[in-house]
Amino acid sequence: MPATLRRELRLRDLVFFDICAIVSLRWVAAAAHAGPGSFVLWIIAAAFFFLPSAVVVASLSRQFPEEGGMYIWTKRAFGDRHAFLCGWFYFISTILYFPSLLLAGISMTAYAFGELGQRVAEDRAFALPITLAVLWAGFAANFFGMKVAKWISAFGGSSTFLIGGVVVALAIGASWHAGHATKFDLFPKANLATVNFWSQIAFAFVGLELAPIVSAEIRDPRRDLPRAAAISGVVSAGFYIAATAALLLLLKPEEISPITGLAQAAASGARTLNAPIISMLVAALIGTALVGQLDTWIAGNTRLPYAIGLDDYLPAAFGRVHPRWGTPYVSLLVQATAATLFLLMAQLGESVRAAYQIMVDMMVIATFIPFLYIFAAGFRFASRVAAVSGLAVTLIAIVLSALPPGETASVAIFEVKVAGGSVFFAVLGWLVFKRFQAKRSPQQIGLQK
Repeated sequence: MPATLRRELRLRDLVFFDICAIVSLRWVAAAAHAGPGSFVLWIIAAAFFFLPSAVVVASLSRQFPEEGGMYIWTKRAFGDRHAFLCGWFYFISTILYFPSLLLAGISMTAYAFGELGQRVAEDRAFALPITLAVLWAGFAANFFGMKVAKWISAFGGSSTFLIGGVVVALAIGASWHAGHATKFDLFPKANLATVNFWSQIAFAFVGLELAPIVSAEIRDPRRDLPRAAAISGVVSAGFYIAATAALLLLLKPEEISPITGLAQAAASGARTLNAPIISMLVAALIGTALVGQLDTWIAGNTRLPYAIGLDDYLPAAFGRVHPRWGTPYVSLLVQATAATLFLLMAQLGESVRAAYQIMVDMMVIATFIPFLYIFAAGFRFASRVAAVSGLAVTLIAIVLSALPPGETASVAIFEVKVAGGSVFFAVLGWLVFKRFQAKRSPQQIGLQK
């Protein structure tokens, strides 16, 4: 009897899974760096993107509780080819996301150790082995299945919640002793830069779509996925707003680093209260939260090639499950190899790093494509109002991402990379799909209809 995936996840596990998937600590620092006007941007983003995402994902999860999530939804709505492209873009963009997540995590954690820690974090001889070790530890944990991986997500989600609590407490205590650092003007500036930043803030709320990908490993996906989305949605939105407020109480916007701002604010508050140990505690919690986030994204992303492999649009090996651990181990190993390659490219030598950055630039628009499919499927099968709102925000983000930043040396080269990259990955995905489609037997094609 062939091995199958095991249903290990309950409601509690899904809540932590969703929190790890949604909350990115870097977005708190970026929002605080933008100033108090980001509060309004958070609220608008939650209303027009996050809430519609929750409605669409909950409805589609209830109707189609199968392994693959967005791949299955797109397949039911638009057929196999579009389903493949949706999964293809999501899988590649997520792997390209891992290096930036790991490097940002090293920087944030090292900040608590002062200038020495920051210098060490910037030293590739130190950063490379540490990031590789964390990356492969995440894949190793997932190799043993959700029975192990769910606990890492639980620790990561709990750490995220604790970070918010500690930083808010520091902000209140420091403000009581020394006053708050920022004058709170809640109205953002009305310009293109604000609209551009708002579209980025909206995509700080992505992540609810990840848990449905592992539906076959959830004990009761129809019941628990919508509930988990509601609980984690409230917690995540509350975290973003409260943590942003805390950073602005502790530091002025111009003093906040868009990357290490959370650790920076914690260190400032700890100094004011003469409690340096708190800064070290926050650094440890940041490290744990980022490990949980990495583990969660590995778990979800691994199941996409598995679902596609079951349909024979990738080599059949992708659909294999380990006989002992009940995990899609071939998909896991392929993703681990690709993620390692991209991590090495991001850190080894200027020319190699430049090549990696080109790939990241090429995926800017492509990253949004799966969300077009998700909301389009939602328009067909779920709430049309929610789907239209999500589609509108996604399209705005795509248009704005194609606008070159002010410091761009060559607008033409930027546009070729961004627009041409999306076309390149779409054509590459289409060729892979056609190659495996041609190999499928008439019986297989009939089964998919």
